[in-house]
Amino acid sequence: MNKKFAFTIKSICFDENYNPSESTRITTNFANLARGEKRQENLRNTLVMIDNRFNSLAHWDNPNGDRYGVELEIITAQLNIDIDGKADAFPVIEILKTNIIDKKTNERIDGIVGNNFSSYVRDFDFSVLLPAHNKNKDQFTLPDNFGELHGNIFKQFINSDTYKNSFNKTPVICLSVSSKNVYYRTGNEHPVLGIEYQQDALSLTDEYFAKMGLHARYFMPKDSVAPLAFYFAGDLLSDYTNLELISTISTMETFQKIYRPEIYNANSAAGKCYQPSLNFQDYSLTRIVYDREERSHLAIEQGKFTEENFIKPYQTLLEQWSASSVL
Repeated sequence: MNKKFAFTIKSICFDENYNPSESTRITTNFANLARGEKRQENLRNTLVMIDNRFNSLAHWDNPNGDRYGVELEIITAQLNIDIDGKADAFPVIEILKTNIIDKKTNERIDGIVGNNFSSYVRDFDFSVLLPAHNKNKDQFTLPDNFGELHGNIFKQFINSDTYKNSFNKTPVICLSVSSKNVYYRTGNEHPVLGIEYQQDALSLTDEYFAKMGLHARYFMPKDSVAPLAFYFAGDLLSDYTNLELISTISTMETFQKIYRPEIYNANSAAGKCYQPSLNFQDYSLTRIVYDREERSHLAIEQGKFTEENFIKPYQTLLEQWSASSVL
């Protein structure tokens, strides 16, 4: 890696006492939960939901449904920039690490790193660059090289010694399926991930994550009502253990039930042919307060912050860095 750039990692526990730091991207799902009068109740209820879902999926040798607990760490990757003796730093990526507590054996087991994915640069790409590019245009198009800088930053981070010294496996990012696509059941069923779906076309998110070196498969776990999108670099079914996969499902399905209840807390399950919709009315709310409208406004604010503090000051250098395949 170019000596002007280096990654460092910061970690903070996500528990009922969690308070977002000033550098945390506040459109992140878990940061949103930790704000307002009900912040501690929100966090406590979220963690209970995660543990309950984990135990329902890890049901073997677990007669009382309480053998396991999940602990979460928020991992922030910071890009440190040193130019002509002037040092600067910018939090480029925020992901979530799961840790599994086996109360029967008193073991602490590594889960999966990734899960939730947040990025200031993605906020810039989708909330600033893309709208500006398509302003006053009749047909939607993508800017040249859209997502390449972001993708190269991510790939360089995953290939860095900083990442490899901290984590044993590559990330799995678990997101909502796209409301613009139709998903079809296949005949494939995994014992943990559940029923596999395939989509009719690539989404913009799929294309964006492909620039990060990740591709997707879609599974609806047992007792879920909609498939989840799993983005990964290797082999999702053989690279990770059942408990690792369960830690991701239980964590991210919980966040999606809170964030997108119309899809993931619907009162009926996806059929053989399924198109998600945020306009679906037959769903239940969790007891957890979440301001989705505020989140969309914050994405724009943070995209502009990224433009002023990261893209504009270092644009030429970053473009050279990205284009030279140093990343």
